[in-house]
Amino acid sequence: MIIKPFRAKDIISIKQSFFLLYGENEGYKNQIIDNILKKFGENNIKYDADDIINNPDIIFSELNNFSLFENKKTIIVNRTTDKFFSIIENLLDNDYENIKIIFNAGPLEKKSKMRNKFEKSKNLVCIPFYADDTSTLSTLANHFFKKNKIPISQENINIIAERCRGDRKNLNSELSKIESLVKVKNKVTADDIIKVTNLAENYSYSELSDHCLNRNLKKTSNILNENNYSYEDCIAIIRTMLFKVKRLVVLKENQTKNPNIDNIISNYKPPIFWKDKELVRSQMKEWDLDKIRKLMFKLGEIELSIKKHNSNAMNILYDFIISQTKPNS
Repeated sequence: MIIKPFRAKDIISIKQSFFLLYGENEGYKNQIIDNILKKFGENNIKYDADDIINNPDIIFSELNNFSLFENKKTIIVNRTTDKFFSIIENLLDNDYENIKIIFNAGPLEKKSKMRNKFEKSKNLVCIPFYADDTSTLSTLANHFFKKNKIPISQENINIIAERCRGDRKNLNSELSKIESLVKVKNKVTADDIIKVTNLAENYSYSELSDHCLNRNLKKTSNILNENNYSYEDCIAIIRTMLFKVKRLVVLKENQTKNPNIDNIISNYKPPIFWKDKELVRSQMKEWDLDKIRKLMFKLGEIELSIKKHNSNAMNILYDFIISQTKPNS
């Protein structure tokens, strides 16, 4: 069954155990997940969907593993996709009275098997998280400034809201920067906001990957410097880049048979969105087949390195991306 995000605060009173939270609004999803943990109990385990796909016994063992000191548990599976669907179906065969299992997914198409399963079943809960509009972000920002007694005009609040790209995670990041600024300066001006947020339009993982593959060193460096990525973000960035690199490998292989780049891009399946075609065309010109193949394997090595040294994830990611962005790489 489908539940609107504003009703998600009642999630604890819902008897169902399985919840699918999907959509592009990561900030809103994280807010709801935090509320669940606070109300249901902070005993929680987090997994990456790919890790469970590679070893399904992990989650089945966790579901049946309760210590003497536990009476409730929350399991969160991040970056869930339809590849995880068969495992979810096996989980549904059992009843987990004292466990909440949250599948955290990005945007899912209407034809998604997982989305359809959760939407149509009364025993499952599906919560979509679409991008916040500017009005909603403006209201949230207004509340923040009033609560913290920070003087600011509505015009400046609107500037902040517009720079957050529909995600309250970005908004929280910008508000935190402004809060720090107020500690050294009493009044915040529009110029201050522009300077503090700077490039903090919070570029998506996709944009960072694209600029790297286009070897735009300045733009790539700015994005890395303007975002405080977590361990989970670093893994997501690597996997986003891997998707684009695999696509580029196929395109370059096709180019050995057909030199017409535009024709190759137009015939690629699944279709490349029109606004991305120029980016892909530029990347095809920038990389030769041998180097892009090596990069594909290197990305796997970097992901393993980040997982082994998660406390140093950002440095590993930064060094790798900058090294690949340089023209001589």
